[in-house]
Amino acid sequence: MADEDISVDEINMEADDRMEKAVDFLKNEFRTIRTGRASTALVENLKVDYYGATTPLKQLANLSAPEANLIIIKPFDISCIKGIEKAIMASSIGITPNSDGRMIRLAVPPLSGERRQQLVQQVKKMAEEARISVRNVRRDANKQLEQAQKNKTITEDQRDDGKKEMDELTKGHIASVDKILKAKSDEITDI
Repeated sequence: MADEDISVDEINMEADDRMEKAVDFLKNEFRTIRTGRASTALVENLKVDYYGATTPLKQLANLSAPEANLIIIKPFDISCIKGIEKAIMASSIGITPNSDGRMIRLAVPPLSGERRQQLVQQVKKMAEEARISVRNVRRDANKQLEQAQKNKTITEDQRDDGKKEMDELTKGHIASVDKILKAKSDEITDI
């Protein structure tokens, strides 16, 4: 679709969708951040070399967290246990796998106060990156609105209304990022 035929609503809908994707990406990234509790999200997307193909762990095994400090990995094919252990050791989660040949246990140690603060700083940085992504979408949409007005496909009033709506969308998505950040920070600092 050429820029000339884009309406204010289409520009704003596309921008809203892109902003929502930035927020969703942040949510998924936060799921991989370790807190004091065991969560299968910590390992489910680890890439395991399985017969020459890099495969997410969640496709190779049942994952469960039966206790607050334990993750259990039961591979569908026990021949891939060594590959799973290797992937866990190579990851940045900092947990050593314990295998009995049929399943792998990951004992999630409690976080130190210093480590909790490091994780809080890490999630704040990730949230700021998400806010920047949302603002970049706003900037791009405003440029599209300006161009559409220059091309005389929308009026100045429509452009201004579109920019106001864009600002409201931006505020809403940044508020979502802040809410997600607060929840994750509280989860990390909760002992």
